[in-house]
Amino acid sequence: MSPVASTLEAIMATYFDPRSWSPLRAVGLGRRLLDPGWFEQWSSFTTAWLDPFADFGAGAVTALLPDVLMTLLSEGILSRFGGQVISATLLGSDMTATLESLEARRRGAHFETRAVLRGLRWNRHPIEHMTVVGHGMRLIPGVPTKLRSTHLDITGTISTAALIGWLNTWQLDWRLGIGPDGLITARHRRLRIRALVDASVTNDLLTVRVRQASWLGVRIPRRAFAVTPIPLSNLPKQISVRTAEREGELVRFHVDVPEIVGSFDLAQMRSAIVAGTTLIIF
Repeated sequence: MSPVASTLEAIMATYFDPRSWSPLRAVGLGRRLLDPGWFEQWSSFTTAWLDPFADFGAGAVTALLPDVLMTLLSEGILSRFGGQVISATLLGSDMTATLESLEARRRGAHFETRAVLRGLRWNRHPIEHMTVVGHGMRLIPGVPTKLRSTHLDITGTISTAALIGWLNTWQLDWRLGIGPDGLITARHRRLRIRALVDASVTNDLLTVRVRQASWLGVRIPRRAFAVTPIPLSNLPKQISVRTAEREGELVRFHVDVPEIVGSFDLAQMRSAIVAGTTLIIF
């Protein structure tokens, strides 16, 4: 019997007999499938081995299959890309980063995933470090396979220079730059006002503190400035900025992203893991 046939037979024996199933057994099976020898054989077969997964995804057998799929994906991606640069297209956004860690744990009826990335470039915008925790994750087998999350917790650091470069693409009334001690310089595009400011965000409310300002070179008393906190609304994908604080040349942030639904082609994901190419979630 071929390795592929014996592996699929083990899957079917596990999932057609509920008495034989346990979380540890599912993980053990996932590790068997992710053995380096299996990857070498995997790439030489057609996508026919995916047919049982599609059949299970039709809802006729069991809800236990996502344990194996999640194990395959998380451990497969980590074993192939851990410590290396990973590239992906996520819901229309391009990213590259070094993958430091990737974990998936069952939390009741759902999963929790945790990914740690460094040297991230998100649509060409550089981010120093990012940790993404996915809550209420569900993996729904099928063609395509669906991935759903109730919300994402994203924490990380970005350089002040990179953040300002991104803000300047918004065509604001102010042209921003880097000042002394990591503060932000702001020059109004029409009114010839220059200012040195600091800023922070708490629960979608931007607070700007003016350190000094001038108009046509004439110093303006600080008491003349009373900047009302600015609500951050209409952010992409209903993102909520919990906190953002500047520390020297870096900005530490905590962002919450509400429910996200994506899909992926299991055959493409398999090929990408084996070949080390781009992962795609659409």
